[in-house]
Amino acid sequence: MDDLTTEEEPCEQCGLCCRIFGPGIAPTPTNVYVWMEQGRTDILRWFVAFMENASIPVNCTDLNAEDLGNVVVFEMRDPDIGGYVTVCPFLVRVAKKQYLCGIHLVKPEMCCTYQPWVWGETYFNRCKSLKKTNRLKGIFDPGT
Repeated sequence: MDDLTTEEEPCEQCGLCCRIFGPGIAPTPTNVYVWMEQGRTDILRWFVAFMENASIPVNCTDLNAEDLGNVVVFEMRDPDIGGYVTVCPFLVRVAKKQYLCGIHLVKPEMCCTYQPWVWGETYFNRCKSLKKTNRLKGIFDPGT
């Protein structure tokens, strides 16, 4: 099973993982800094920062680079109502069953490193790519 963590998987671009896990996306301070430098308020507006010694979250469009050292955690929030989102707002439907990331070149690190085939960490048994490559059978069938 060691090869499960190193072998590349072809993404089916079904968007299922982004639709399910998208609301839990949390950027790193480095991600936020890059977006600040690039003036990407279209991305920053979807995230809030919880700061040390502060009781209310701060929208990331209101942060300065110097503030990043005081951030405890970032969370995705709907910028219009302040509530949690139900699906990643950057997911773009390009065909009936195909989705792409609308911010692919600058997407958060956790999206870049997500690997649905890593058992015990980021494993996602609903991944169509895993089913297509028959990875599920080898994991759940101890006789193989």
